[in-house]
Amino acid sequence: METKRILQYLKDIAANNNREWFHANKAEYDAVRKSFNDGIAQAIGRISEFDESIAHLAVKDTVYRFNRDTRFSPDKSPYKRHLGAYISAHGKKSLHGGYYIHLEPGNCMLAVGSYWLPTNILTSCRNEIMANIDTWRKIVESPKFVSFFGRPEDVHQGESEMWPVDKKGFGITHLKSAPAGFPRDYEFIQYLRMKDYCCWKLVPDTFFENEKWLDEAMKVFKVAKPMMDFVNSVVDDYE
Repeated sequence: METKRILQYLKDIAANNNREWFHANKAEYDAVRKSFNDGIAQAIGRISEFDESIAHLAVKDTVYRFNRDTRFSPDKSPYKRHLGAYISAHGKKSLHGGYYIHLEPGNCMLAVGSYWLPTNILTSCRNEIMANIDTWRKIVESPKFVSFFGRPEDVHQGESEMWPVDKKGFGITHLKSAPAGFPRDYEFIQYLRMKDYCCWKLVPDTFFENEKWLDEAMKVFKVAKPMMDFVNSVVDDYE
């Protein structure tokens, strides 16, 4: 990917977020989008080497549209300030967990798992974790997993969107107490308080410039895959 060119365009659109500027610079958008899509095509190929379930995906099945949905937002800017792709076997609109690649100046990210699961599926995931806590802990407390993503109790909340580089997390949002219907004194309650069964790692803007960025991304994705598979075994019962 031409990362510098992509990030510069995203900085420019953030400063000129209007349809007139976008259409006047449409050729640059087209070039940037093609470069990003080429990178995602490579990522799909590499991920499929250890996760055959996503091998059938085309780039169009994974990348998000650049136009923002402003219907319910006070921010009426018509365009996003990032490019993202969600590589999920069931498609980018499914609840089935997948691999996420996000390019945004000062906020580039790799993530794996399920985000914003409905309450009924969250409850089932929590029950599954309690019923198989040893298996779950073996996955998410392994040294490699913790080195990449930390632990749920390490989550950072209430900070600005422009997070420091190298921040990591296991789960994005957490309940302050035990979820309804679950014992407050459960020994591993931290895993039941999670509202998102995903893990993420912020990377420097220069990460995707490295010719070996795919190698580094695959290391992150491989370590997270067993956690995602555990959660998908529950999610798939609902899809």
